[in-house]
Amino acid sequence: MGRLTTHVLDTAHGRPGAGMAIALFIVEGNSRLPLKAAVTNVDGRCDAPLLDGDSLSVGTYELVFDVGAYFSSLGIDLPQPSFLNTVVLRFGVADTAADYHVPLLISPWGYTTYRGS
Repeated sequence: MGRLTTHVLDTAHGRPGAGMAIALFIVEGNSRLPLKAAVTNVDGRCDAPLLDGDSLSVGTYELVFDVGAYFSSLGIDLPQPSFLNTVVLRFGVADTAADYHVPLLISPWGYTTYRGS
């Protein structure tokens, strides 16, 4: 059975994005339904998969990362409003037997993601 995981890397400081709040939603039509909330550990990961086994279904999901609060907690002097406050990654799961690893590489000024394994 597949699973969904994530990992946050703070590319501005060259370290894991520890202590970042993450919310997971499933998208159904024009609505999104909350599935899970988590906070990254010292390695920038969640302590357990966000979804696995039967909880991972075919569909469209959103991961919402609270990057504004994360950078604010580090005491970084950013303009208000900050350029990035919330990063929303919408992605599809087509194969529930596969692993979907969705990392976020973040700085106060940009981000990137990809599908890992």
